[in-house]
Amino acid sequence: MHKVKGVVSKGKNQPVSVETILVPDPGPGEALVDVLTCGVCQTDHHYVEGGVGDDYPFLLGHESSGIVSAVGEGVTEVAVGDHVILNWRAVCGQCRACRRGEPWYCFATHNATQKMTLEDGTELTPALGIGSFAEKTLVAAGQCTKIEGELQDHQYAAVGLLGCGVMAGIGAVLNTGAVKRGESVAVIGCGGVGAAAIAGAALAGASTIIAVDLDDEKLATAQKFGATHTVNSRQQDPVEAIRALTGGHGADLVIDAVGIGPT
Repeated sequence: MHKVKGVVSKGKNQPVSVETILVPDPGPGEALVDVLTCGVCQTDHHYVEGGVGDDYPFLLGHESSGIVSAVGEGVTEVAVGDHVILNWRAVCGQCRACRRGEPWYCFATHNATQKMTLEDGTELTPALGIGSFAEKTLVAAGQCTKIEGELQDHQYAAVGLLGCGVMAGIGAVLNTGAVKRGESVAVIGCGGVGAAAIAGAALAGASTIIAVDLDDEKLATAQKFGATHTVNSRQQDPVEAIRALTGGHGADLVIDAVGIGPT
């Protein structure tokens, strides 16, 4: 058992606090990870607000990189000393989705079996099955993606984004939206997820990639990731602007990377 510090949300809309938590040694199929970096994602705020569930207390944090410090019985995916990115869930590798090469539709994804706790034994619910606003966290070994090659210390924070924002944005375009070469894509909201969606559209060969945001600096960044056109929706109606840029038809795929009613 390992005694470390972690950031915990104990109740809906209550201030979060740094608590001493207990992290067990890994059991079969599990890995113990020393956390190097953890990004701040809006999903963590949703947990605090009660927007994800009510299984308090939550151990926050999920957008992370780290070093595997111990593995449980039967683990072959990673070894002690591996630098890894943490994923929300481990895929089973055996269901029909996994067998046809679509692990993002896995029917039996899973997290670590054992629970991390507060010192009084209260079980913690790790955010997105990770809970990495902590010095150490326990995950299913399949939640670890090994980082190949050497990185400088400051690069691990950026690499950790691959476990959440980048995966969400690029996956929405390439997997869910299945954009084809020559199609048009509009992305509403050009933060981390939106910028990744724009990069995914460029990777897919979209011919028209329209970035929509309220912030000119974010729109400028979107162009660096591959946006062919930008729309500041403070200054013009984004729906009409998108229609005008797509011959009146509208975009073949629209990604809402804001997630509020107006968008």
